[in-house]
Amino acid sequence: MSVGAVSETGATYDGTICVDAATGAVLSESRADLPGHPASVTKLMTMLLVLEDIQAGKTTLNAPITITKASVGTGGSMVWLAPGEIFSADALLYALMLQSANDAAVALAIDRAGSTQAFVARMNTRATELGMTRTRFVTPNGLTYGQGPHDTTTARDLAKLSVALCKLPAALKYTATKTYTFRPGPKAVELVNHNHLLNSFKGCDGLKTGWTVAANASMVTTAKDGEARVIAVVLGCNSPLGPKPAQRVRDQMAARLMTQGLARLALLEAEKAKLHTLPARTAPVATAPKPSLKTVKPAEEPGFFDWLGDLFSF
Repeated sequence: MSVGAVSETGATYDGTICVDAATGAVLSESRADLPGHPASVTKLMTMLLVLEDIQAGKTTLNAPITITKASVGTGGSMVWLAPGEIFSADALLYALMLQSANDAAVALAIDRAGSTQAFVARMNTRATELGMTRTRFVTPNGLTYGQGPHDTTTARDLAKLSVALCKLPAALKYTATKTYTFRPGPKAVELVNHNHLLNSFKGCDGLKTGWTVAANASMVTTAKDGEARVIAVVLGCNSPLGPKPAQRVRDQMAARLMTQGLARLALLEAEKAKLHTLPARTAPVATAPKPSLKTVKPAEEPGFFDWLGDLFSF
């Protein structure tokens, strides 16, 4: 469960959080409500809307999507779409998640809403529905420059988005895939997932990395151990050593958050099991108090469910 070690000395971040994917219960957090820029992690909302449209019967994974000029040459990471090409939503989702293709994000947005502006409005509406109160999207892909405007969110809000995504099995199909051949043939692009934790952290099967000059390095990742699944978010990680070390620090932080989160869930399950195996209490035999002594009721210690109630606050 380790990643290539790099010094975290001098590194900074906007916020982190680790939650139980099943319930959204917070397992650990640090400055989780501090705003930052998610970069390509924004694409998780794009994927959520596409998959929810498919679930609602508004489109299908095999529906043909014709590429328009608006999708071409977006910059950053791309699969070099050309006007008039036709791809399935399935293929574009692989490009979106593995290659972090900005042009694929625009193509999906236009297909689902008619324009990127209309799709971004849908993104913000869905964010509100999910309780992402400190989130404002301005793009379907997180690619922004200079002074912005930039997509803005928090670690806590990204956790809420990811809990919703993890309830859709199809989402993990894309985020867990390590390689994919996009556009088979002479112009094929061999996609390789940017999430290195898929190879180094046991049980990791998602979700998305991101980096831009404006946003620094962010990541939302998830891993399963038995029936337990956690989601970890690292937002806006920066290192004085440069972008690549910052991305490695981000990966280290996410791996540590997931390790600690899974351990806490395992402890919680062990405590539950222990509670259920305790022998039933029998009522004490009532005896008359001695006239010369005062009856004193001992104070009760906090029980397991008191501790449990403190833990499960999102």
